[in-house]
Amino acid sequence: MPTQLTFIRQQRGRILALLLIGVSYYATSVPTKSAEEMAQLARPFVFESTALENKSDAVRAKVYPVSPHLAHISAWISSLGASVAFNDLDNDGLANDLCWIDVRTKQVIIEPVPGRHSPYPPQILTPTSLYYDDAIMAPMGCVPGDMNEDGYMDILVYYWGRPPIAFLAQAKPLDYKPQEIYPKNERWFTNAATFADVDGDGHADLIIGNYFPDGSRILDAHSKEKESMHHSMSRAYNAGRNRLLLWSQNTQDPSAAFFKEAVDAFDEQSTLSWTLAVGAADLDGDLLPEIYFANDFGPDRLMHNVSTPGKPRFRILEGEGGFATPASLSLGKDSFKGMGVDFGDINGDGLLDIYVSNIADKFALQESHFLWLSTGDKISMENNHAPYEHGSEKLGLARSGWGWGTRLADFNNDGVLEAVQATGFIEGAIDRWPELQSLGTSNDEVLKDPDFWPRFQPGDELSGDNPNAFFVHAKDGRFYNIAAQIGMGEAVVSRGIATADVDGDGDLDMAFANQWVDSVFYRNQCSDCGRFLALHLLLPIGAAEHRKSTLRAGHPDGSILTKAAIGASVIVTRPDGVKLVAQVDGGNGHSGRRSSNLHFGLDSSTAKDTIHVQVRWRTLDGRPQSESFEMNPGWHTIYLGDGST
Repeated sequence: MPTQLTFIRQQRGRILALLLIGVSYYATSVPTKSAEEMAQLARPFVFESTALENKSDAVRAKVYPVSPHLAHISAWISSLGASVAFNDLDNDGLANDLCWIDVRTKQVIIEPVPGRHSPYPPQILTPTSLYYDDAIMAPMGCVPGDMNEDGYMDILVYYWGRPPIAFLAQAKPLDYKPQEIYPKNERWFTNAATFADVDGDGHADLIIGNYFPDGSRILDAHSKEKESMHHSMSRAYNAGRNRLLLWSQNTQDPSAAFFKEAVDAFDEQSTLSWTLAVGAADLDGDLLPEIYFANDFGPDRLMHNVSTPGKPRFRILEGEGGFATPASLSLGKDSFKGMGVDFGDINGDGLLDIYVSNIADKFALQESHFLWLSTGDKISMENNHAPYEHGSEKLGLARSGWGWGTRLADFNNDGVLEAVQATGFIEGAIDRWPELQSLGTSNDEVLKDPDFWPRFQPGDELSGDNPNAFFVHAKDGRFYNIAAQIGMGEAVVSRGIATADVDGDGDLDMAFANQWVDSVFYRNQCSDCGRFLALHLLLPIGAAEHRKSTLRAGHPDGSILTKAAIGASVIVTRPDGVKLVAQVDGGNGHSGRRSSNLHFGLDSSTAKDTIHVQVRWRTLDGRPQSESFEMNPGWHTIYLGDGST
């Protein structure tokens, strides 16, 4: 008989494998805290929820009409479209207006935030003078921004079935005129859009992320054409074309918005990926925004911006794998399902990090949400290296569910960002994960043909029981999901997240855009908030253009016409030396938009101390400027000058 030692030697391979499995399970299991500890983490976060009500008498649907070839997967096709954005649409100085999309009625709705004394009735944005067929088209998102630079906040609405439409605000607040921004009558299927001054000429351009192949008839119930799905679960490059539309002066009609497409601005892989979210932020300090495409069924793309005015140019940045870093966790080499992106300094080192939602659902598809932590090595970007390390697992942000939009924001003003996620895919009663996992192992030639897909119809379920996630930072250095402790623990299928201080009280409020159910507004009733600094960064236009920078306490007084300084970068230095960073957002993410104001939590250590604020921006003619200001906590408006004396 073999001795015990001999037996151990014979079985050492199996023993080692079991040990590795045990270690792997421990390393990837989500750390937990006691109920008392979780309650303590949740104590500062108090929100009052209100459903967004659509009071129109339009018929409520539960699924989109789709092409007959897609009828058996109608629930899958109908899983997108909910959108929400905060901004100041009526020029009262506060981002207390909503643009949101109710997928049940295919309506784009403008209205005051719930609880605000209604200064105007809700209105529906309809492109009455343009070609629009409600039977074969649907709105997917709205992005506020001054597209014609006249000092009034316009709204871009993007669709499935046609190119986006600019709703241009007239001199009378909340009076919009629809206008085409693309000259050709094409069929696009857009799922993301953001404004950013891509070429550094001082004007906000438009980055468009498309999904289904151009020319498809996805929502045409009478179509006789056969549609194509993605060609691969991990390397799909047969989608609609992503576009870069450069702002251009319209000499014939200055009141119109005019954009010119920069043809072939992106490489072929970036152009034809199945994009669900777009983000733009200056990551190397040159006031030219880098672009992040969060792509479904294939690698995300981070593009280093080396453009000059009128000549956009990018270099692809990728991470480096290794023994401890698989390709799937190397930026630009992953095979996951990117669905949301946001920028923020999550670890407090003064550098912008990148948070990306993927599918990370327990007992389903447990990929990983990405948290790309900046190393600060900007020189390596010249060699096409992405200076980012994957950090979501060690910080506790790797998993939550089937993720969509995400937001990094400080909701209790302690100077540390929270991470909020919209989650869930299809709500129903019959679990279709086995069929989806079987589909995922299919040959790529089979996968792109919808005839070979299993049923995904109303009543079927795919991660429809996910609650949204609200991660907060604990003293042990990790983040913990306290959604259940703060009243967000119910299952809901959400898509986009909007954030803003809608009532000017110094804490951030938010809204979730939900799919096929009521969207929800959450008013922050922070019970233990620190001090804050909030900024309106505005570029004067017209006769007031040539001037020095002016700082005023409080909100804009409406005395001059201005536009948001999209892309402006701010470093706030607290008296204790802590640095906080942020940039003016032009619409980053999937289908939710934060306001164009900047918000910094100061904690309680700066109650009476002066705050040092450095602002960097481009003037309306593209010249970089930098200026420092000293101010107290609270709301402030800075009218940014053009450097003239």
